[in-house]
Amino acid sequence: MSSLRVVFAGTPDFAASSLRALQQSRHEVVGVYTQPDRPAGRGRKLTPSPVKALALEYGLPVYQPATLNDAQAQTTLAAFDADVMVVVAYGLLLPRAVLDIPRLGCVNVHASLLPRWRGAAPIQRAIEAGDAESGVSIMQMDAGLDTGDVLAEARTPITATTTGGELHTTLADLGAETLATTLDAMAQGRTCATPQPEQGVTYAHKLSKAEAELDFNRPAAELAAKIRAFNPWPVAWCALDDDDARLRLLMASAEADAATAQPPGTLLAPDADALRLACGARGNQVLRVTRAQLPGGRALAVRELLNAQPPRLTEGTRLGRHSEAPGQPR
Repeated sequence: MSSLRVVFAGTPDFAASSLRALQQSRHEVVGVYTQPDRPAGRGRKLTPSPVKALALEYGLPVYQPATLNDAQAQTTLAAFDADVMVVVAYGLLLPRAVLDIPRLGCVNVHASLLPRWRGAAPIQRAIEAGDAESGVSIMQMDAGLDTGDVLAEARTPITATTTGGELHTTLADLGAETLATTLDAMAQGRTCATPQPEQGVTYAHKLSKAEAELDFNRPAAELAAKIRAFNPWPVAWCALDDDDARLRLLMASAEADAATAQPPGTLLAPDADALRLACGARGNQVLRVTRAQLPGGRALAVRELLNAQPPRLTEGTRLGRHSEAPGQPR
């Protein structure tokens, strides 16, 4: 089987999984592109991306241009004489001139089943929306936002306990594996590009810390999905009391057949393993939280938090910030 000359472009841990798979494949990685080093940690020290760190381990040449729009950057890229450019969570837009440089164009590893969840945060948005499955798409890139033809895909279920972090790891591995087999097929001219359907398009907007605050007027199932989706970042939270302390919520489910007359956000009688919170527009649903983190503490199973009997988590306490709807019980 023939091998391909590959230029790789990626930045975070998710992309590093694909670079590792390429380095272990029959194909030759001739150059690596990644974002410029960024300040990180308490000391704000310039820190290389996970892709750069891995590329240096492999002794691969690394390039960190601020843009690929200028002629010099495109000349440098063309000098690799690459068969294909693989792009995984790179963070820079590729202009048409760059897409046309490699002989076989540019392919992207995208963490969703396209055309569902085009955009920046497909992993978390799939969980937040209550999707039953997710997956990866290997896409032939074009000038649009995740609009190119799909060369291959692989699927994985989203369970009632899947977190954003767990799905990230699963899809990083699945994407790396699917990428390697897709490049093998490309080398043999066996790929089949399937245009994305026009129906079923959704956009996965970038996550923000601002949306991590929970509104207990929302349905229990919606809140539980959001809590799992935002674990480990940006982490769902609610106000504990008037001093702006926050309770971080990491795992939850909607309690079946629950009913309560308490105002949304009220702590109900706990069970052995969970905090139970009234929620929904009428406070008639129950959110069951099984993992949480108090200010200054570690993330713990709620059983451990309850054993410590924290005074802020007693039955009848109302969590969150509230603006009452007309007729809403107080």
